[in-house]
Amino acid sequence: MKSNILAAPVLGALFLGILGAGAVADPITQKGLTISDAYIRAMPPKAPVAGGFLKIRNDGAEADRLVSAHSPKSGEVQIHEMTMNGSVMKMRELPEGLPIPAGETVELKPGGYHLMFVEVPEPFAEGQTVEATLVFDKADEVTLPFEVRAMRSAPQAGEGHDTGHSGH
Repeated sequence: MKSNILAAPVLGALFLGILGAGAVADPITQKGLTISDAYIRAMPPKAPVAGGFLKIRNDGAEADRLVSAHSPKSGEVQIHEMTMNGSVMKMRELPEGLPIPAGETVELKPGGYHLMFVEVPEPFAEGQTVEATLVFDKADEVTLPFEVRAMRSAPQAGEGHDTGHSGH
């Protein structure tokens, strides 16, 4: 399941949800990176994928890169980018990873960069915690909990777009 681009109409999109409040754990700091606000949206029954979101702050002197991720609760975790072209959403995997520039915060959020938990054998349910490991070029590996939050099928006013991964 390694398609590089997925285009789908925004209407009917289900999976990535809207940014929620709070986080299940305190921020984790390692080698200049601070990782916070990690969460996953709950999945509808039989859905094979889920979106994961978090913030990565780089207070180090040089750039780093999120090169991969993995979780015991998912067959694969991919790093994705979502962009809009009019009313068409384009989703693509970032096989080279995601740059984390020095002195900046990169937010993985609905409608932009995100983690895609693929081949999920048991749908994630609201209230669960899913452990995942992020692998960085310089900061090595960081394992953290992702809170599973309620899924929303449509954005609230001013909150952006849900994005569809039903084609995965």
